[in-house]
Amino acid sequence: MISGFRGVIGGYHIGSILRNLGLISIGSVICAVAINGILVPKAFVSGGVTGLALVIHYLAPGISLGALYLLLNIPLFALGWKYVGRRFFLYSIVGTFLFSLAVEWISIPISIQDKFLAALLAGIIMGVGLGVILRSAGSSGGTDILSVMILMRFSISLGNTTLAFNSAVLIMTAILFSLESALYTLVFIYVTARVMDLVVTGLSQRKSVMIISKSKTELVRSILEKLDRGVTVIQAKGGYSDEPSDIIYTVIAFRELPRLKRLVTAVDPDAFLVVTETTEVMGQRIGNQPHW
Repeated sequence: MISGFRGVIGGYHIGSILRNLGLISIGSVICAVAINGILVPKAFVSGGVTGLALVIHYLAPGISLGALYLLLNIPLFALGWKYVGRRFFLYSIVGTFLFSLAVEWISIPISIQDKFLAALLAGIIMGVGLGVILRSAGSSGGTDILSVMILMRFSISLGNTTLAFNSAVLIMTAILFSLESALYTLVFIYVTARVMDLVVTGLSQRKSVMIISKSKTELVRSILEKLDRGVTVIQAKGGYSDEPSDIIYTVIAFRELPRLKRLVTAVDPDAFLVVTETTEVMGQRIGNQPHW
C-alpha cells in the first residue's frame, strides 16, 4: 500500500507540484500588491471577478475583499472541472485560496499621485502577476478559468478573452461610480491583458515563415541543418510570369527569427520572405500549446 502511494506521488512529480504552487503563490502576491497598493487606494475597479468583488467592496466596505473573491469563484469551479480538466481544477482551487489570502494579508503602499500613471503601473504589476500564475498548471480562479476554457476550445488568446469579459464590469463602473473611473479601469484592464499575454507567451511565441527563392535546395538544407527546424516545400506558380516556383514553409520560435533572416540573406539576398504570427502550434518539437 505504501509503495502504491509512493507511486501515485511520483506520478504527479513532486518537483512539478512545488513549481506550480510556487508560481501561483508568487503571482498571487504580485497581484495583491497591485490591488491593495494602487487599486483600492485610488478607488479603481479591476476586471472580471476581481472587479465585481471590488465593486461590492466599495459599496459595502465592511465585507472582506478576499472573502468576496473566494465566494464569487465557487460557481466557476464547476466549469474548470468540466471543460478544462481535473489538474487545472485542483490547482485553480488552491490558486483561488492563495489569491484570496494574499489580497487579505498583503498590503504594500505605492505612492503615485497621477491617476493615469497609477492605472498604467497597476496594469503592469497585475499583468505580470496573472501571467506568472498562468505559467503554472492552474489559475487564480475568476475569469482565468473562463479564459483558459475558451482558449482551449476556440483558440482565442487569454488577453482578448479577458478584455471581452470585462465589458460588463466597465459598464457597471460607469453607472455606479463615474465615467472617469470606468476609463481608468479600461486603461488598467488593457495594460493587464497585454502584459499577461506577454508573460504567458514570452519567447515561446511561434512565427510561420514563407520563403520564395531560386536557391531553394540550399535554403532548405541550411534551415534543416543550422536551425534544426522542419521544412515543407509547396509547389506554386508565379502569377505574372506563369513560371513554376516553390514556397519554403517553416515554423520557428520567435527568438530564432533574426538568425533565419541572416541565413536567408546570406544564401539569397533577393529572396522574398513573409513572416506571420501564430495563435498556437501543435507539434512535438516546435509546438507551444497551453500546458493546462
